[in-house]
This record gives sequence, structure tokens and C-alpha cells, in this order.
Amino acid sequence: MGVVRWMERWQVGIYLGALVGGVALGVGLPGGASGLEVAVYPTLGVLLYATFLQVPFTKVAEAFRDGRFLGAVLAVNFVVVPLVVAGLTAVVPLGRAVLLGVLLTLLAPCVDYVIVFTGVAGGDSRRLLAAAPVLMLVQMVVLPGLLWVFLGAELGDVVDIGPFVEALVLLIVLPLGLAWATEALAARGRVGRVVTSAMGAAVVPLMAATLVVVVGGQVPKLRGQVGAMVAVVPVFVAFLLVMGMIGVAVGRVMGFDAGRARALVFTGATRNSLVVLPLALALPVGFEVTPVVVVTQTLVELLGMVLFVRVVPRLVR
Repeated sequence: MGVVRWMERWQVGIYLGALVGGVALGVGLPGGASGLEVAVYPTLGVLLYATFLQVPFTKVAEAFRDGRFLGAVLAVNFVVVPLVVAGLTAVVPLGRAVLLGVLLTLLAPCVDYVIVFTGVAGGDSRRLLAAAPVLMLVQMVVLPGLLWVFLGAELGDVVDIGPFVEALVLLIVLPLGLAWATEALAARGRVGRVVTSAMGAAVVPLMAATLVVVVGGQVPKLRGQVGAMVAVVPVFVAFLLVMGMIGVAVGRVMGFDAGRARALVFTGATRNSLVVLPLALALPVGFEVTPVVVVTQTLVELLGMVLFVRVVPRLVR
């Protein structure tokens, strides 16, 4: 338990170290990228299973006890965020593959490490944890419609439905189903509780391993794509800044206490990049840069969260 507490306390540094390690691995051993890509699906699958297991889907009703907070979370993520994304992508011209990567990440609210960063910043992580199942379920329903709004009929030409459905089933539906089954088992016996506890303790090293594998596998693909990456970094930075300010403003307008207001800031600013990455990896030839865009957003966001955990408590007292 001491090791687990240490990892939880220093997980931001562990994640940054994993990012650096992934970059070093990708640069130093570019020939190993194919091997790392093979490991992406299994690693992501286990991570998402562990992540979904931390999201109490069997307690969705608890989220509705604070209807004002849940309503604000849903409005910020599914009304305000699409408007902000529309504004940012209208100002910055992006190629089709790059735009799809931006949309996949920015339109999907985070349900995993956002809870960690919220807690570090003194936000109400328990309320956000209760809202996480609702956020996950709503985005699974709403994301295809939002993509269609932004891309129109072109979306059908871009997405090869076979690999897309395969990625969705193997890396989202299956882990989600296993998590629900494990939760039900934990409610009835010791085995389920032991599995839940073990996977909870493994979340930090699993996240670190996933970052190493994903970044290490995608770094070699940056060759020839530097221009696209340079174009999206300002978009992701601007998104963090804009949503941070909007979150602070909405929290004040709603009259939330500091804990709920800080949680609102973090849920609006953090995105579900690792969950949507399998969907980006399933895209057809010509969209090789899209997963790189998703990974770039992860890098920008994690660095941004290091600043958020220090700045947000000063803005929201």
C-alpha cells in the first residue's frame, strides 16, 4: 500500500517521465515502432478496463443527487466545448486528417485522470467521479453526431466502418462490459473486490506503460508531419486556456463552492484522448497523422495539467 500511495502522490511526475521515455525510445529505436504498435491494443485494453473499473457505473444514480453540478458539467462539455472547438478550427486551417484528430480528442471529455488532477487541485473529485459514468455514456452516444456536424457526409468517406467497429468493440465495449461484470461480482463476493482493488492499484503503472508504448510507437511517424504538429499545438494550448477561463466563469455564475468550481474547470479542459486513440488507429490509409495528433494532445494536456493544479486553486478560492 505504501508503494501505491507513493505512485498516486507522484503520478504526474511518473506520467511526464513516461512521456520522456517514450520519446527517447521512439527516437533511439525507430525500428522498434512496429513492435510497440502491436502492443498498443493490449496495453490500452487493460488500461481502459482498469479505468472503467474505477468509474462506478453501478452508482450512476448518485450523479443525479447534485443536479445543478451535473447539468453544468454536461452543458460545459457538450454545448460550450463544441462551440469553442468550432471557433478554434475556423480560425486555424487544418488538413482533413489533422482536423479529424483534433475533433476526436477535443469533443470527448475525460473520465479517468481528470479525477486525479481535480483531487490534487483541491477540487470535488468525488462529485466528478459520480458524474464520470454519465459523461462516458453520453459521449459514446453524442460523439458520432458531433463528428457528422463538423464533417458532414465526408465522415462516411473517411471512416472504414469495419476496423472502426472492431476498435470500438475490442477497446471500449469489451473493457466496459468486463468492468461492469467485475463491479457486479465485487458486490457479491471477495474475488471481485480483490480484482477491483488490484486493478485500482495498477492504474498508474498501466497509464505510464501505455504512454511509453503509444508515444514510442508514434514518434517515428512524426517525420514529415512536423508542420501538422506545429499547427495543432497552438489549438490545443488555446483550448486549455479558453476552457479554463470559461470553467472559472461558469463556476462563479452558478455560485458553486470552490470544490465544485474547480472540478468544473478540470472537466471542461481535459479530454479523453487515450479512449479515442483506438478509433484514430483504425482509420484508413491517408490518415496516419491522425493518431499522432491525438498523442500530441495528450502531451500538451499533461503539461498543461501541471500548471492547472497550481493555478486553478489560486483562481478559484
